[in-house]
Amino acid sequence: MEDEKYDCLKLKNQLCFPLYACSKEIIKRYKPFLDKLDLTYTQYIAMMVLWEKKSVNVKELGESLFLDSGTLTPLLKKLEAKGYITRERMKKDERNVLIAITPEGEKLKDEALSIPSRMVTCVKLDPQEAQTMYMLLHKILRQFSLE
Repeated sequence: MEDEKYDCLKLKNQLCFPLYACSKEIIKRYKPFLDKLDLTYTQYIAMMVLWEKKSVNVKELGESLFLDSGTLTPLLKKLEAKGYITRERMKKDERNVLIAITPEGEKLKDEALSIPSRMVTCVKLDPQEAQTMYMLLHKILRQFSLE
């Protein structure tokens, strides 16, 4: 009976563990494609936001990616050094930094175009399973957004 008390501490009973392990494995499979673009996974998802929106402030980018400014700042400095983005302090409020994609960063979009279709082959789910997983994961993320 005593052992049952600790069942909640067994790795096999944790929802967080398969999420963590799957995330790690999927990101590992992105690596060969992203290496060709000289991007890390986190830089890639930041670029995805910028390819879509063209410019955002650091706060918006952080909210989109669920990252804090301490994580974003070094990432953005590296993307700026590569010539993919610019960072500019807003004149109205210098605490606010606007991130904008450069023409060089925009060119990278064409090189990244094949990555999503290549990644589909790494995760062997039928379209309905993938859609269900997507909806469930976003349901969880929305809950965290409301906190």
